[in-house]
Amino acid sequence: MNRGRTSYWLTIPLLLGALVLASCKQAEEPKVAEKKAPVKVILVEAQLPPKPVKPALPPLFSDIERRTFQFFWDTTNELNGLSPDRFPSRPFASIASVGFALTAYPIGIENGWVSRNQAIDRTLTTLKFFRDAPMGPQRTGRAGYKGFYYHFLDMQQGNRYDSWVELSSVDTALLMMGVLFTQSYYDGDDPREKEIRQIADTLYKRVDWRWLQQRAPLISMGWFPESGFIDHDWMGYNEAMMLYILALGSPTHGVDVDAWTSWTRTYNNDWGVYQGQEYLSFGPLFGHQYSHVWIDFRDIQDQYMRERGIDYFLNSRRATLAQRDYAIDNPMKWKDYGENVWGLTAGDGPQNTSQEYRGEQRQFRHYSSRGAGLRENFDDGTIVPSAAISSIVFAPEVVIPATEEMHKRYGDFLYSSYGFLDSFNPSFNYDIPLKTGRMVPDRGWVASDYIAIDQGPILAMIANYQNEFVWTVMKKNPYIRAGLERAGFTGGWLTPEGEPQPAPQKDEQKAAARSLGMAESRAAAAQAQQDPSQRQNSTQRPKPE
Repeated sequence: MNRGRTSYWLTIPLLLGALVLASCKQAEEPKVAEKKAPVKVILVEAQLPPKPVKPALPPLFSDIERRTFQFFWDTTNELNGLSPDRFPSRPFASIASVGFALTAYPIGIENGWVSRNQAIDRTLTTLKFFRDAPMGPQRTGRAGYKGFYYHFLDMQQGNRYDSWVELSSVDTALLMMGVLFTQSYYDGDDPREKEIRQIADTLYKRVDWRWLQQRAPLISMGWFPESGFIDHDWMGYNEAMMLYILALGSPTHGVDVDAWTSWTRTYNNDWGVYQGQEYLSFGPLFGHQYSHVWIDFRDIQDQYMRERGIDYFLNSRRATLAQRDYAIDNPMKWKDYGENVWGLTAGDGPQNTSQEYRGEQRQFRHYSSRGAGLRENFDDGTIVPSAAISSIVFAPEVVIPATEEMHKRYGDFLYSSYGFLDSFNPSFNYDIPLKTGRMVPDRGWVASDYIAIDQGPILAMIANYQNEFVWTVMKKNPYIRAGLERAGFTGGWLTPEGEPQPAPQKDEQKAAARSLGMAESRAAAAQAQQDPSQRQNSTQRPKPE
């Protein structure tokens, strides 16, 4: 039968006959039953229900996209390509910011905001700086070591900003995602585009991922020339997914495949049910967004997700919906929280202080990771618009109204030259010195800076929602594909051309075995929340006091 219509066979038997009652005086001869009527065939036609229509983006999102692009184009140092960690305070450059900036420039090309030549010039300047920057184990005068770069660099000189700045594995990963994006986007025969591809190849291939495997197979968070390797490795579900994929894909310093399997084994306390959603939890939403900026995880699965019967994209959707439901429930009774005012991630806050709120002592923070989930929970009433907007690809039906509502209610003081300022807190109304930001009469605290690692996902995710732009480009990169395949990902766009898509299969036995520990995992997570020393916050960034 044709797809799109269904036929049903309806059999209508006609049983006609008469039952004759026997009289008490004389029995009558039984009558012969009549023959059945012939079967009638009835064809019922109906169209299959259409696929859900992707919500159209309101004009506001085009304005956000343009303003957010201009943040990277306007604030980057034209002489060396370094992008500031934040603006307008602009204290230092962030290598993660550069990764997002390198991704932003092609978005500008595609939208006609800058010419291809302009973007090529800016990109070459950036890549040449990182290629030629001084590297080595010295404490000062160096930009990096072993292919890794220091988290924060001096905006002008390009060297390590200060002694508290670490050689960062995950921020180098964010930089390299941008570097590899340029390698795949600039695919023309122009000598400058060829040079972009060559330098990108050099930068990626010289990152010595194995060097940071001090407790192999996991990868350390970083290194200090003064004290050596950071004691903590990347474990538990978080933004390090892209770090391990990059390390697995390297043809020069690639880590063994057990790095991925060992990392996913550390998920144990992160899978469970939160706000009615069953998913792999990480409280701040950036952990569900950063890797997805560049990699399309729809319909591809590693072994862990095959056992769960979902993929990492759907996992991020569930995390987004869970956080929105948390805001609706609003257990801490923060002002304005609701179905269209939500978003917890890493971002600026008013101050590190304890203040009374609704008769209770509450802890507030300045720059910090904030989130709601099985673990990594902290909520002081500070909303970061990027948390919601950067989930546009996962849950547009809740992100679009939230973005419009926050723009409508707070736009007069929150929305400016480069889009949404980093964060705001309607509940914070205390007359004390602030670490950052300003007080708005009767509206609470609002940030005064834009932060690049919150701006970048906004821009890229809007582009992905519109036409899958960043994802499509990155699918061409052989190193990303190699990293995914070595991690055990199959299905979706990783399926070789001409082969049928594998049917998603949930490993019921392994999933059941894992689910036995869910109650224990939640109990352990609850206990960890009571004991701050047990929390491991992967997003705390060292800042000068």
